[in-house]
Amino acid sequence: MQTVRSRILEILKQDGQASVGVLAEHLDLAPISVRYHLDILLSDNLITVSKDKERRKVGRPQQIYSLTANADAHFPNNFALLTAGVVRQMKQMLPPDKIDGCFRKLAQEMAQPIALDCPDDEGLDERMDRVVDFLNERGYLSQWEPATGLLHTHNCPYTGVASEHKELCCMDLALMESLSGQDCELVQAMADGQSCCSFRVQVEMGESAPTTQNVELIL
Repeated sequence: MQTVRSRILEILKQDGQASVGVLAEHLDLAPISVRYHLDILLSDNLITVSKDKERRKVGRPQQIYSLTANADAHFPNNFALLTAGVVRQMKQMLPPDKIDGCFRKLAQEMAQPIALDCPDDEGLDERMDRVVDFLNERGYLSQWEPATGLLHTHNCPYTGVASEHKELCCMDLALMESLSGQDCELVQAMADGQSCCSFRVQVEMGESAPTTQNVELIL
């Protein structure tokens, strides 16, 4: 698929929905060029369009675009069927504490490229920028919010599996802890029907970082 249309799908996956104007700003393209690519995505049944009647009080309601279920095939799923089978076999053969240990070990191994290359004087935001790049290379569509101390991932590599095997959510939590070098808390998950997975990064005492004590999420 052409890069522009792939990027449109990524933006809609991350933001949930967007207008032509918003997409044009993200892509740094003229609205007429964006509409050309949207028309192709509509014809391929990868996106759908609706009218935003609330935002515009004068004139015609602007068109709002969002993904269809068919678009899921364009995002990595880490071989969902194989993953489900492996997890199922592990749960049949190993006690719960051993399973947890296996997934934590896997998460630590996945995080090694960052963990082994972490400067001693690296600040949290600098590290989280590298974490976001690392996760995005692996299809997570991640986003770091310094103001709230929340790390969001908008694509689950284990779609269709994590809802049955929550051990995969625990593995992702361990992965975020290994990548960030901080204790983290999973505050919402796509496996529970939420729009994204959100991890609160708990900063150790002495670190300079935003407080999240007053952050409330409606799950």
